[in-house]
Amino acid sequence: QVQLVESGGGSVQAGGSLRLSCTASGLTFGRFCMGWFRQAPGKEREFVAGITRNGGTTGYSDSVKGRFTISRDNTQDTVHLQLNSLKAEDTALYYCAADACLWRAEVRTTTTQYDYWGQGTQVTVSS
Repeated sequence: QVQLVESGGGSVQAGGSLRLSCTASGLTFGRFCMGWFRQAPGKEREFVAGITRNGGTTGYSDSVKGRFTISRDNTQDTVHLQLNSLKAEDTALYYCAADACLWRAEVRTTTTQYDYWGQGTQVTVSS
């Protein structure tokens, strides 16, 4: 049974930082592209960042580029999302997702491309 468990969310003031983690089990982690999405109340789930199987390629939404950094540790079956310079509009429930992708696959940016999802971790930024 595949499980993705997010952690690291919390409440911070604008300008602050958080580090989200997602630990996977029940799958061969190195064979999966990973992504982070977020969903604010009343809004659709949106792509935040993605990373390929070996971590060689990353992608970001325009709204977080330059502030967030995605990384992965295939020895620990974990993907991280470093959130810096947080803004009130970053407030959302953040989800980790996994896609059984090919070795040469590009970064996945849409919800339909991902096979498995975590339960989410809440990030709240106060201005």
